[in-house]
Formats: sequence, structure tokens, C-alpha cells
Amino acid sequence: MYKKTKRLVSLIFTLALCLIFTVPAYASGDVASAVQSTWTAASEQIKSVVNNVVFPALDMILVIFFFVKLGSAYFDYRQGNRFDWAPPAILFVCLVFTLTAPTYIWTIIGA
Repeated sequence: MYKKTKRLVSLIFTLALCLIFTVPAYASGDVASAVQSTWTAASEQIKSVVNNVVFPALDMILVIFFFVKLGSAYFDYRQGNRFDWAPPAILFVCLVFTLTAPTYIWTIIGA
């Protein structure tokens, strides 16, 4: 009983704090054009960061996973004479996809 009361008081206190510190925000004017102009101004920077940081990081992670999975599949083959091609093949296809994605991803998004 004490635990339930403690949780209820904690929940009520948290809700009260949320209500006290919540500030309403009202948008006046044309919000869509502000968002569009912000996107236009920042799109080149976003493209640069995604092309030079995000995709190489994904490529590095996929290459590591690919070689680890290829090695573990080889050791499984040595133990049981059965090579499982599916996991390395899936990782290889994902790697090819992320390596070629910067050339066509921005035309799909429309940026």
C-alpha cells in the first residue's frame, strides 16, 4: 500500500512540475515558408555531413560486421562442413547499398 501511495504522489508531483514549467508557443505568420527557407539554407550542410560522416560510419560498421560474420561462417564450415551464405550475403548487399547511396539518395528525397 505504501509503495502505491509513494508512486501516486511521485506521479502527481511530476505532472504538477510539467504543468508549471510548460510554456505555450504560438506561431504567427507563415510557418511553412520559414521552415522551407531554413531547409534551403541548411540543405547543403546536411548533405555534406550525411555524405562525409554518416554514410562512411555506416560503411565502416557494415564492413566490420561483414568480415566478422564471414570469419565465423568459415569457422562454422570447418567444424560442420556447411557454409551458410545468407548472413554474409545480406551484409554484403547492405554494404553495397550504403556505398552507392550518396549518389542517388538525394534525388529520391528531393533535396
